[in-house]
Amino acid sequence: MNVFTEISIIIFIAMTMAGIMQLLKQPLIMGHILTGLVAGPYFLNLTHSSETIETFSQIGIAVLLFIVGLGLSPKIVREVGKIAVITGVGQVLFTTFFGSLIALAFGYSLVETLFIAVALTFSSTIIILKLLTDKKDVEKLYGRISIGFLLVQDIIATIILVVVSTASKGDMNAYTLILFTILKGAVLTAILSFISIKILPTLSGFFAKSQEFLFLFAIGWGLGLANIFAYMGFSIEIGALIAGVTLSMSPYNHEIGSKLKPLRDFFIIMFFVLLGMKMSLDSIATILPQALVFSAFVLIGNPVIVMVLMGLLRYNKKTGFMAGLTVAQISEFSLILILLGVQAGHLSQKILSLVTVVGLITIAGSTYLIIYSETIYAKLAKYLVIFERKSSKSEHYKISSPEVVLFGCNRVGYDFLKLFKELGNGFLAVDFDPLIIKQLNAQGFNCIYGDAEDAELIEALNLQNVKMIISTIPDYETNTFLISKAISINPSIAAIVMSHNLAEALQLYDKGAAYVILPHFIGGHFSSMLAGKHWAGVDDLLKQREKNIEYLKNRVELGHTHPTKDHS
Repeated sequence: MNVFTEISIIIFIAMTMAGIMQLLKQPLIMGHILTGLVAGPYFLNLTHSSETIETFSQIGIAVLLFIVGLGLSPKIVREVGKIAVITGVGQVLFTTFFGSLIALAFGYSLVETLFIAVALTFSSTIIILKLLTDKKDVEKLYGRISIGFLLVQDIIATIILVVVSTASKGDMNAYTLILFTILKGAVLTAILSFISIKILPTLSGFFAKSQEFLFLFAIGWGLGLANIFAYMGFSIEIGALIAGVTLSMSPYNHEIGSKLKPLRDFFIIMFFVLLGMKMSLDSIATILPQALVFSAFVLIGNPVIVMVLMGLLRYNKKTGFMAGLTVAQISEFSLILILLGVQAGHLSQKILSLVTVVGLITIAGSTYLIIYSETIYAKLAKYLVIFERKSSKSEHYKISSPEVVLFGCNRVGYDFLKLFKELGNGFLAVDFDPLIIKQLNAQGFNCIYGDAEDAELIEALNLQNVKMIISTIPDYETNTFLISKAISINPSIAAIVMSHNLAEALQLYDKGAAYVILPHFIGGHFSSMLAGKHWAGVDDLLKQREKNIEYLKNRVELGHTHPTKDHS
C-alpha cells in the first residue's frame, strides 16, 4: 500500500468518525484521536506512512500557532505577560510537588517520581488552542492569559527536555547548553522585533499586491521561523507563534489569518490522528487504577491550582475557572519526556503506558470540560467564590442608579457609547476587559469592570430603576442569562441583545428580548441602501467616505483595532 492510499484511508476514517461525533454531539477532536487508534498498530496498522503523517501534523501545529500569534499584538503581550509568568511557573511548581506526593504514595522510586510529577505539569498548547479557536475564545481575557501561561510552560518544558536529553548522552555541560540556548533565543527575538517594527511595515504594501504572493509569504515566514527556532534548540510551536506576533501589527494580519485557516483545519487533524496512533495500551489493566488517580489529579488539581493563583492576583472567579480548565490535561511534551526517560534507562515501559493512559483520559476529559465550560460554571459559580478576593468585587457596590446599562464596549458597543455619553451617570458601561475600562475611564465614560454573567454584579446594578439594558456580547447563553435576570428584577425593562445566528435570535425574542441586533444583516442592508442612494453620482458618496474615515479614526484611538468576541 503506497503513502497516498494510506493517507486517503486515514482521511476517510477521520471523516466517518467526525460524522459519528457530529451525530452524537461530541467534540470532533475525540473523533480524530479515535481515528488514530483505529488506524494504529492495535487495529488496522496503517503506520507505514507515519513519517508523512508526522510531517503533516507539524505543519498543522506551526500554522495553528502562527495564526494565534497574528492576534497577539505587543499590547496584549504586555497586558497578560505578568500573570502568564506567575501562573505558568506557579502551576508547574505546585503540580510537581503534589504529583510527587501521589507518585511516592504508589511506591515509585525518586527518579520515577520526578519524571511522572514533571510530566503531569505540562498542558497541551495545541489541543487548548484548537478548542479555544473552535469556541472563538482566543481573544477573550481568559483565552489570552491561558495562551500566555501555556507558552511559559512550553519554554520550561523545552529547558527540561534539553537537560534530560543532554544528561542521557553523558554530557555534563547541560547548564552551559541551556544558557546558550536562551541567549540565542533572546538575540533572535530582538532581531525579529526590529524587523517587525522597522522593516515589515514598509514592505506590507508590496506583499499585498498579489493575494497569492501574500499567502506564500505568510506560509514561508511562519514555517521558516518555526524551523529556525527548532534548529536553535526551541520548539516549532514557539517559533511559529513568534512568527505570527511579528506580523500582528500588520494591516493585513486578519486577511493572512483567514487565508491560512483552511490549511490549519486540514493539517491539524493529522496531529490528533498521530496522537491516537501513538497511544500505548499495553498492560492497561494493571496500571488503570493508578492512571485514574493521576488523571483525577490533573483534571481537578491543576485547575484548582490555577484558580488559587489567579484569585491571589485579584482576577475574578470566572476568569480563574475558565483559565484553570485549560490546564486539565497533559501534553505531547509529557509523552516525549517519559520516552526520553525510557530510552536513557531511567524508566520502564510501564511508566510510558501509565502516562499514555493518563494522557488519553485527561485529553478526553478536558475537551468536554472546556466545550461545556459555560454550563459547568453556571452550576458551580456559587461555590467558586472561595477563589475570589473580596477586593475584586468591591466596585460592584459603588454603582449608582443608571437609566441605561451597556454590556460590552467594543465593536457595536462603541456606537452606543457615543450615543449615550450625554446621559453622564445615567449611562453605565460594563466590560470584561480591564484595558478597555482603563481607556473609557480616561475619556470620561461612566464604566466599571465586570462579568455579564456575574449574578452578584447584576443584582448590584439596581435594575429596578433601569429603563434599558443593551448587550453587544454575541453569546447566546450570556444574553439568555441577562434577559432572564433583568426581567425577573424589573418586568418592564427593555433588553436589546446581539446575535450572529438567526435561529438563536428568534429564541432570544422568545426569552423576552425587546430587540435583537444582527450585525451581518444590518451591515448588508445599510450597504445596499448606501449603494442605491448614491448610484447616480459619487459626490455624496465621497462625503460619506470622509465621515466613515473620521469614525474609524475615533475607534482606533479608543483601541478598537483588534476587537474581541466577548466585547463586541
